Amino acid sequence: MTQYDVIIIGGGAAGFSSGIYTSRRLLKTLILSKDIGGQTALTTEIENYPGVDFADGTALMMKFKEQAEKFGCEFDIDEVVGIKKDGELFLLMTATGKEYVTRSVILAFGMSPKNLDVLGEAKFVGRGVSYCATCDAPLYKGKNVAVVGGGNSALDATEYLGRLAAKVYLIHRRNEFRGDEILEARVRKLKNVELVFESVVTEVVGDDRVRGVRVNHVTTNEQRKIECDGVFVAIGHVVKARWLGDLVDYDAIGHIHANKLSETKTPGLFAAGDVVSGSFKQIATASGEGVSAALRCYQYLTKTTGRLLAPDWDIKKK
Repeated sequence: MTQYDVIIIGGGAAGFSSGIYTSRRLLKTLILSKDIGGQTALTTEIENYPGVDFADGTALMMKFKEQAEKFGCEFDIDEVVGIKKDGELFLLMTATGKEYVTRSVILAFGMSPKNLDVLGEAKFVGRGVSYCATCDAPLYKGKNVAVVGGGNSALDATEYLGRLAAKVYLIHRRNEFRGDEILEARVRKLKNVELVFESVVTEVVGDDRVRGVRVNHVTTNEQRKIECDGVFVAIGHVVKARWLGDLVDYDAIGHIHANKLSETKTPGLFAAGDVVSGSFKQIATASGEGVSAALRCYQYLTKTTGRLLAPDWDIKKK
């Protein structure tokens, strides 16, 4: 079994930034992630990443990945479902049955989309129910779709779908949006978008795939069926970290506690990005926290292994 110096769990801004720095310090590094890009890949228009006027989220994350791999970082699509610590080593188990041994771990798996938890949602996942407009919007060109949510994610998804779909229903439980005003203004200009305020989805209906949603007005209780070919759920995200057990401490809503050096309560186990309590949930901050975790991990391994590890400026260009 190959032993790594560090395994990074998560392939988003924090994870790839960590991978760039650990690899440049000549640490044998592996990134394990369920996807490429995390939440950043769900964003079609990024205008606030320093030094980049405009970027597509997926394209930006692919650049992060390519840069990490250029310095020797390995990458695999897989979900880590368990971690055990044995002395100074960690054993990682994945959903596909693989096992890995590493001297250190950086937790950078971010957040997962929230579910509607309504009848029919789980049944139609992959058959009309989606949590990623960037991934699936092209499948609905010329069709009718519904977007559920009222924040930036929902507004961004609606704007993107508005350029592809014939009709977009934006369903929000309140009578005003919670996202950026600039995004809201763009959405309101789209003639094929219908705003369905003060309404909640109560059921996703269909046969072999989605054919519509049932909605209920929150004040009048008036019920309505909206016929559509797809439902994009964009109601926020939640950290799913409890599988780590007592290796880390958590805040009231499940985020991982880490200090300013990205250290958790378990030596050799670090955390960075959106998974950390108090994170600002921005690409730039996640990237910076990933770098911090990588450098602290490097210091930890230098001390525990007794090796003099090469600084990144000693690496010859490839």
